[in-house]
Amino acid sequence: MAESVLVRCPVCRREHSYTAPVYPCGCGAPVTLPLLGSAAPVPIRHRTWADSWVSVRCGACGSLDEWPQPELGCDCGTSLRMPVTPAGPAGTPEAAQPLVVPRTGQPVRRPAFQPVTIRTAQDAKAAAAQYLRWLGFVEVRVTERTPASGVDLRGPDVVAHVDPSTAPTGLRDIETLWLNGLNESAVAVCFSLAGYVRDARLRADELSLPLFVLDLTGTPQPVNDPADQLIRTVH
Repeated sequence: MAESVLVRCPVCRREHSYTAPVYPCGCGAPVTLPLLGSAAPVPIRHRTWADSWVSVRCGACGSLDEWPQPELGCDCGTSLRMPVTPAGPAGTPEAAQPLVVPRTGQPVRRPAFQPVTIRTAQDAKAAAAQYLRWLGFVEVRVTERTPASGVDLRGPDVVAHVDPSTAPTGLRDIETLWLNGLNESAVAVCFSLAGYVRDARLRADELSLPLFVLDLTGTPQPVNDPADQLIRTVH
């Protein structure tokens, strides 16, 4: 569990107790963002996409991933960017994490998947929900989502977006879904009838987010390595 640190706002001098966020690595181990204790927080004057991410290496598997830059909101209205220890070379993680054997870490044999023929957008959601249940996720249900949420399916430990349109799924859908997964401490999975634009594919690979393409028989096909890994594991 991440430790709390005392942070002083450089603008109003108020002190805050801050706990670094913990994110799930693709290997299943928790990744705690290693705060750089020797550096002071920096007031955020303006935001850029590049400044919103930080590279941190998993202490369990050694993989280097990008995670949201930790921030703290002060009572005076100032947003502070919390400095993070730079990622070290592979094999020398900057903040060793305990090795956690995930629930998804063992191969499993499943019966043949029974697809749902897709004729409507609702059929696509039903097919994806059935596939997630087949993978082992429990209590997966179709949600009445708001357009901003991007979540069409939800279970206790999974959220999914289902794109039934004829246009390839874009980058924004992938990033929105991933953030929803982080906020809910759930696995995020995306299904699309028309595939994905190149930027969306690349970003999903960086975020270890499984991507599937649905054909009209209702059978999902994996299109990236995280999807292949999800199929090989049990939940």
